[in-house]
Amino acid sequence: MTIVCMSHKEDVDGLASAALVKAAFDTTSTVLCDYPSLIPRLEKLAGSEKKPDKLFICDLGLSKKNEARFVELLAKLVGAGTDVTYIDHHDISAETVKALKKAGVALVHTIDECTSVQVYNKYKKKLPAHAVFFAAMGALTDYMETKPIASGLVSRYDRQFLMLEATSMSYMISSSQKNEEFLEKIVDTLAKMKYPHDIKGGFELAEKYAKKVANAVQTIQEGIVKLDNLAHAPSTVDLSSSMVVNFVLGSTGKPAAMVYKLKEDIGSYVVSIRGSKECKVHLGRLVNEVASDLGGSGGGHDRACGAVVPKDMLEKFIATLDSRIS
Repeated sequence: MTIVCMSHKEDVDGLASAALVKAAFDTTSTVLCDYPSLIPRLEKLAGSEKKPDKLFICDLGLSKKNEARFVELLAKLVGAGTDVTYIDHHDISAETVKALKKAGVALVHTIDECTSVQVYNKYKKKLPAHAVFFAAMGALTDYMETKPIASGLVSRYDRQFLMLEATSMSYMISSSQKNEEFLEKIVDTLAKMKYPHDIKGGFELAEKYAKKVANAVQTIQEGIVKLDNLAHAPSTVDLSSSMVVNFVLGSTGKPAAMVYKLKEDIGSYVVSIRGSKECKVHLGRLVNEVASDLGGSGGGHDRACGAVVPKDMLEKFIATLDSRIS
């Protein structure tokens, strides 16, 4: 039986989800991707002569721009005999939920728990007891450790040890986005119920990344622009956007922050956005709407999301967000 897991490659929640699926089902292969590569990877899978018997898709949220194509491709796979399960915690429209279920996709979804916690909770009877540690790491690094199920999982461990392992793995992932072989190595190591510190060379990578973060702080600070409700800055340092945007949010005291980087090959800015506890709007829904209206795409959680915005629409995107965030 051929079993494929397609999961988010940019954070602990995505890789932990892939590791849990691999541990529970002994997956044949793991496909790690980001949001822009989700549809191309699915198209390749749906167009292959030999389709998988089972397909798990984890921690890969949708936007108005790609949800119809996503449903279409999954329906094609189901029609060809693939058992498809989609596990996610990003906001999904009621229409898309209905379409996925109609297509025969098994949907495991709530916005109240991160994806790795949902994977663990769904398949815990198939998993060793130690697997809960990886779900707890996903919850901690996705800032969802206080959610109903996650809080119980996180409390089982010494918090300092959990934070050390989770943060180190996060830094390993951020420093290795162009090295999918190493990312797959992380998944394989966790699936064997080993800790991030068991990954050969992993802590060394995390240490180098930590030094890079410390050295970049002043450069980031100099580029911040503060508006009424939103602080924004270009991502000019060699760090993950999520790392930079969290720094901008924490250092400015605004309800929301965003960073952006131009990708010339697609003529658009890739944007990362975070909200503080003072942010009263669901950023994922707002960004999905605003980005789509401007010819881009976006979406995500209530306080953490991303977008792809056409090059000539960035200023309008920023101004619209600032006016609608409170």
